[in-house]
Amino acid sequence: MITLDNVSKYYPTKFGRHYVLKEVNFTLPGDKNIGILGANGAGKSTLLRLLGGMDMPSCGKIIRHSRVSWPLALSGGFQGSMTGRENTRFICRIHGIRDTREVEEWVKGFAEIGQHFELPIKGYSSGMKSKFSFAVSMAFEFDIYLTDEITSVGDARFKQKCIEVFNQKRTTASLIMVSHDMNTLRKQCDMGIVLHQGRLTLYPEIEEAIAVYQTL
Repeated sequence: MITLDNVSKYYPTKFGRHYVLKEVNFTLPGDKNIGILGANGAGKSTLLRLLGGMDMPSCGKIIRHSRVSWPLALSGGFQGSMTGRENTRFICRIHGIRDTREVEEWVKGFAEIGQHFELPIKGYSSGMKSKFSFAVSMAFEFDIYLTDEITSVGDARFKQKCIEVFNQKRTTASLIMVSHDMNTLRKQCDMGIVLHQGRLTLYPEIEEAIAVYQTL
């Protein structure tokens, strides 16, 4: 479960504050798979980063009552001057893992980036960063996984590998996802959130959320 307590998120512009979320009080259930829908520019990816702690609200607080992943394949949360191995080791220690060697080797093998794993990630291509980020995400157990277009990671073979390991994780975890593919949302999600003009509306059925979104 994730609680948003009077959360606002805005960015300054020359026309004043641009709100992505405005004074939102909301609780996301932890036992449902939830799809996030909204028009382009509505702030869906920003919301996902806020839920995962990759970004901070301008006002209010977000309370995570369970273990929540960072958005899968999001590469912005790593230290660019550190190598892939060093970033993996650092994240392991945050999660209380002292002997990090097994996790390091698993991430290196799954990401398929070869010796680049020993180089600073600021030199990685966007594809390599996505592969590395997804591999690190899959190395840990979470109660809720956040994903923004997971199928955009890598080539067809790598995508299939990602889907298979992700489906294994989902046998014991739930999902909050952003996707522009309505069929994907129908297949993966039980409930839906529509983000519109800084407000969140939760619909108990994903079909209802899709119907509302398509009228925006």
